[in-house]
Amino acid sequence: MPLNIPNLVTLSRIILIPLLIGIYYLPDAWLSEQGKNVSATVVFIFAGITDWLDGYLARRLNQMSAFGAFLDPVADKLIVVAALLALLYLKRVDVIVALIIVGREIAISALREWMAKVGQSASVAVAFIGKLKTVGQMIAIPLLLFDDTLFDMVDCHWLGTILINVAAVLTVISMLYYLRKALPYASVRG
Repeated sequence: MPLNIPNLVTLSRIILIPLLIGIYYLPDAWLSEQGKNVSATVVFIFAGITDWLDGYLARRLNQMSAFGAFLDPVADKLIVVAALLALLYLKRVDVIVALIIVGREIAISALREWMAKVGQSASVAVAFIGKLKTVGQMIAIPLLLFDDTLFDMVDCHWLGTILINVAAVLTVISMLYYLRKALPYASVRG
């Protein structure tokens, strides 16, 4: 396991997960509800920045590795699932939406692993619909964590709810897309 700078940045995203969840378990005397929301939002946005930063550093420092290529999407999925669990706990996201998003991530990860075993990993490479789904999630989650009005104009809860629901629909569409791409290989033994 190469512990280069990009991989350490990726690992920091995983280390942020207990902080993101733990914020909501702090006593109200230590941090108000609004303070918890702002802190969790900042942690999640920082994690999103590290997602960009690790890839940039890997390319810039020529430190790309198989371990980094494996760890980066795992860290992404873990921070999203952690945030969704926090939002479920706070009753800011519907259970069905969270199940769709988490279930798709598990199913597609397993599908990609299987497709790699049969030598067809390129068939289920990240598609535009998957990227669009990710953008929707990555905007919706901090809005729902913040859960307040931004600049006296944007109702973050309302907008976040719309975006997470759109992301859930895109999640189903992208899963069907990847399954359709894998269908021709269903009879291949790995």
